[in-house]
Amino acid sequence: MNHKYLFAFWILLTTFSCKEDTSSPPVDPLAYVLQSNHPNIKRVMDSISKYEVQIRLTTVTRRNDSVILGDHDFQTNAENYFYPASTVKLPIAVLALEKLNENDTLTMDTRFFVEGDTITTTFAEEIIKIFAVSDNDAYNRLFEFLGTDEINSRLENKGIAPIRISHRLSTENADRTTTRPLVVYLNDSTLMNRTRSYNKAPRPLSLNSIKKGRGYYDDDGELIMEPFDFSLKNYYPIEAQHAVLKRIMFPELFSKKEQFHINKEQRQRLLKAMSVLPREVGYNVKEFYDSYGKFFMYGDTKDLIPKAPKIYNKVGYAYGALTDCAYIKDTKNDVEFLITATILVNEDGIFNDDQYEYESVGIPFLAELGRELYQLQLSINNGTYGTTDL
Repeated sequence: MNHKYLFAFWILLTTFSCKEDTSSPPVDPLAYVLQSNHPNIKRVMDSISKYEVQIRLTTVTRRNDSVILGDHDFQTNAENYFYPASTVKLPIAVLALEKLNENDTLTMDTRFFVEGDTITTTFAEEIIKIFAVSDNDAYNRLFEFLGTDEINSRLENKGIAPIRISHRLSTENADRTTTRPLVVYLNDSTLMNRTRSYNKAPRPLSLNSIKKGRGYYDDDGELIMEPFDFSLKNYYPIEAQHAVLKRIMFPELFSKKEQFHINKEQRQRLLKAMSVLPREVGYNVKEFYDSYGKFFMYGDTKDLIPKAPKIYNKVGYAYGALTDCAYIKDTKNDVEFLITATILVNEDGIFNDDQYEYESVGIPFLAELGRELYQLQLSINNGTYGTTDL
């Protein structure tokens, strides 16, 4: 069925529950917000078939000591491929902590360097870089520490699926199956060598939209007029992203086997990293403005972000695909929800030409989506829902 007609059918199914009684909160807040007349949302929803939008919203209801999560989806389908870009850095960060926690000689502050690298660093420093400015080298260093076989098996054992991490980011030989050894400083004078690991080569993915567009520029700068093949790229669909985020934010809702096995201090430091702004850890605010890694609510402004609400998230953008996976919490106003969304903005259908509508379409859509979901819950909480249009 044509995407246009699917969207129209979805609107018919949700309109009555969301709009019929303006005095009652919508049954599906995501459906309600996606009917917004704001141009940043409307321009996408009016041409939904070309943007490959997928969204999962999770509402959070607290009753006494219980937490109840409720999922709402728009076009979420693990069989419809999108490139996850830097969102893969979140699971790699938490898995690195888990692996550290299994070794009595290693901590987040252990100094190390990767064979052939130019710097000595710590695991904590690399995790901060991943979230503050989405540093690719930081991700690659933790990737070498883990290796693809261990990454994928750890996630699978926790019930996080489907997912397939297969390569490093923005580096030569990104898909090399052998990792580089790490040299770890146990103290100022003692070194420990962690040997390289040998991993299985990835198999090509067979998914809808695994080949995209009408052409691409290859590594030599030559335009190839055929769809770009993503079959050997990382695969991290909405369901898996949300599953990782839920386990970090609400570990008590999962069995011991399904949880990430990190200690209290590691989790606290991870959460701090996930919410940190670049200026808070010393980055130049002109180059790395507050919303550099915060698409929801603030992505379309370079102004300073207020202290509330707190946003714990990881964004990704490459090949015209924009994705944000976030937990948004305003303790003062009792607003909290999880939201993961992706959108493809590549009007000309050519990949690797650096001509993507990030600033004009994609980021404004995600920013407004976050704002309207926040304002909707705020209006419900303070009793003003239905008195004004969102």
